[in-house]
Amino acid sequence: MEVYADSFIAQYLAPFIDNGPWSFLLKFMPFVLFFELPLSLLVLMGVIKYSLLRMFEGERRPYFPPVSCIITCYSEGRDIQQTIRSLTDQIYPGKIEILAMIDGAAQNGHTYEAAMEMSDYVSGSEKRKLLVVPKWQRGGRVSSLNTGLNFATGEIVMALDGDTSFDNNMVERVTRHFEDPEVSAVSGCLRVRNADESLAASLQAVEYFVSIQSSKTGLSSFNVVNNISGAFGVFRKSVLELVGGWDAGTAEDLDMTLRIKNYFGRYKKKFRIIFDPEAIGHTDVPATFKGFFKQRIRWDGDLSFLYFRKHRPSFKPQLLGWPNFLMIIFNGLFSQIVIPFLIFVYTIWLFVNFPIEYSIAMLFIVYIFYFVLLLFMYLIFVACLSERPQEDLSRLCFLPVMPLFAFAARMNSLIATVWELTGRGHRDTAMAPWWVTKKSKF
Repeated sequence: MEVYADSFIAQYLAPFIDNGPWSFLLKFMPFVLFFELPLSLLVLMGVIKYSLLRMFEGERRPYFPPVSCIITCYSEGRDIQQTIRSLTDQIYPGKIEILAMIDGAAQNGHTYEAAMEMSDYVSGSEKRKLLVVPKWQRGGRVSSLNTGLNFATGEIVMALDGDTSFDNNMVERVTRHFEDPEVSAVSGCLRVRNADESLAASLQAVEYFVSIQSSKTGLSSFNVVNNISGAFGVFRKSVLELVGGWDAGTAEDLDMTLRIKNYFGRYKKKFRIIFDPEAIGHTDVPATFKGFFKQRIRWDGDLSFLYFRKHRPSFKPQLLGWPNFLMIIFNGLFSQIVIPFLIFVYTIWLFVNFPIEYSIAMLFIVYIFYFVLLLFMYLIFVACLSERPQEDLSRLCFLPVMPLFAFAARMNSLIATVWELTGRGHRDTAMAPWWVTKKSKF
């Protein structure tokens, strides 16, 4: 039997090993075992933990604090009315104050007029108030948020995008968490509103469901939420006042998240940042691949700006605590900045060191691995979290394309990082005019 086994290996396996695929597996498997599978397992355990706790959750106690919704508006036009209407129609017995901040109102009169037209609609609802604030000179998103904070009277403050609408139980869902005095902020869940508009939008709908609604639920279960969404962030007003409101510059959402963690870490106070998959907001994403890659150049470049320039001194376990420190290094710095470079170098290495047919075969194996992992986790996420299971299951046909879409997004992220490190790309942003970003010390 030993002689037969040796001859079998020599005849069938040795040529395969000698030509390189065995070497490939030895290099690929450690990456899977030490990065992909642990992170996927952490998220999966967190999602299951959330689902089990949700099953045994008791009835909500009568805690309905007043809420101020700061809507940052710039060139939304009549779409702002859908946002205001969805906030007015909330199933929430407490007070809701809607603050529509019209940035650059001198140039965006159509948005200002559309918001003003909603005055009668809002005033017709009990415990609802609309205040439209025209900022005639454009100052950018951060300027609008801080101006709105000055007008806000609610105990809870929401930072919302003008092109985002909400399920009618959103306010009731997010405010329940603030009964716990340790909760500083809640990140809401975003879904793609225009998912059926194009292939690019459909792929982003799958991405949002996996990377936002599901992954952040898993991270939240272990109190390591990495970012409070800029389009849908909810804060205790007293916490915003403690950290001095939003800071000038780009990527104000991640910046605010890190500053909250740093503040509580510096003063050794307990805090929690929660992601709520049941608080649903709907937003439009770029309908073309060109628009998608352009948007992500800004997002990923801003990430590098914060990590390498603005918040580099704050990456300390003493400030963030070991769980958040390790998660930022692992899921932030490594996953979103280092991994794209490793994938690029790995792909080049594969084609340089192996015959093209072997290289293509190996990339196909990589593709199959990621597709199977995605399919497995997607079905579990739909079963545990989706409030629209039929809609999410209808997008199963797009899953075979997702590994390729993710690869393209990674390469785009690499370009964004290089652009930021060499050309300070964060200064070229649609979030604020140049005269505002120029004054930032970063």
